[in-house]
Amino acid sequence: MNIVPLVDEGLGNSSYFVSLGDGRALVVDPSRDPSPYLDLARRLELRIAFALETHLHADFISGSRELAAQGATILAPRASQLAMPYQGLADGAEVDLGGLTLQALATPGHAPEHLAYLLIDDARPVALFSGGALLPGGAARTDLISAAQTEPLARDLYRSVRQRLNALPDSLPLFPTHGAGSFCSTAADGRRTTTLGREREANPLFAAVDEDAFARTFLAGLGSYPSYFLRLRSINRRGSRLYGSTLPELRPLSVEEFRKQLATGATLIDARPFPDFAGGHIDGALAIGLRPAFASWLGWLVPENRPIVFVLGPDQDRRDIVRQSLKIGYENLAGELEGGMSVWRAAGLPESTIELRGADDELQGTPLDVRQASEWALGDIPGARHVELGSLTRAAATLPPGPLTIYCRHGDRSMTAASLLEAEGRRNLAVLEGGFEAWTNRRGSIAVG
Repeated sequence: MNIVPLVDEGLGNSSYFVSLGDGRALVVDPSRDPSPYLDLARRLELRIAFALETHLHADFISGSRELAAQGATILAPRASQLAMPYQGLADGAEVDLGGLTLQALATPGHAPEHLAYLLIDDARPVALFSGGALLPGGAARTDLISAAQTEPLARDLYRSVRQRLNALPDSLPLFPTHGAGSFCSTAADGRRTTTLGREREANPLFAAVDEDAFARTFLAGLGSYPSYFLRLRSINRRGSRLYGSTLPELRPLSVEEFRKQLATGATLIDARPFPDFAGGHIDGALAIGLRPAFASWLGWLVPENRPIVFVLGPDQDRRDIVRQSLKIGYENLAGELEGGMSVWRAAGLPESTIELRGADDELQGTPLDVRQASEWALGDIPGARHVELGSLTRAAATLPPGPLTIYCRHGDRSMTAASLLEAEGRRNLAVLEGGFEAWTNRRGSIAVG
């Protein structure tokens, strides 16, 4: 038996490829693109026999249905009520994996139907796939179902971990799905895996003196999350479109075709690096640079049903932008401007620019901090106004008039913010290149929010 983590750094999640020792494999919480799992299975000369789900995911489209199309059996909580063939499991259910046993443990909290899974070898527990029930340094959030269920689920989470995992040994390796960088997680540290004993020493789920104390602290620490989280559970329940290992390609669009798409309501995303966007971009473009976090901001800021057209740089990975879009359910990808901005300019069409300012430059007007609240709380530029990027469109009318210098940690999110405000009609915008880190490295003077 061997467990191989496959980490999605952008969404902050891990799936696990488990070699069962008999020529078969199991994949835990697979993401939509089956290629990494199928490629690994081919290299190891194994057959993927099972796709295991801990819960209905809110932050990505599950790949279990893709693996089922390749012959795998889906194992999932019975209460998830999947609209596809699957083996439904409930608390205490066991699955014979040919020498290994998988035991389901009801661990509601992050989701009502949540199951953790204990892998047992010769009556000895050897691994716990904890999904969102227990993470290194934290747990997964409980506010993705409804406001009315947020506190009851937090209390369920406390009882799930303190009672259901109580008899398991400290040495037991723990393999969570959510982790650092995931908007599903709360207070998770940078580790991707841990042991049960390590979490018993420091995790807030074990450190709290009682259920009430845990609920108060946990609920106070819930930050914002992308709006697309509210619809993916339903999509994962009913099942998404199958693509197999061959992802669709972005269709190249001539300038004329591209302009027709814009005229009929397509959303324009410029995925080039933010300095390229600053140097010249099409009016109304939304700057979301192609990087690991692309999918999160796409899902947070862009309506899911409108067609999307892209402006890309010549060396950017088209397959990656398609993969990241599809993994959160964005299917209406109408194409990209063939030739990019050079073709747009050659046609003599208008473009806009946004000023970049360095940490040594005088900031123009009001500094606008668009980082998450947890980042802002650790320090900010004196005199700054704070609005999280995900809330910026709603808050645009409340911003002070006059010039703004926008900053985030490095610069990508601040350019996205500048593009949103520019589309709202704001002018005199600048972006702090290098962001808050560059400012503190050069200036050293911060305020505490």
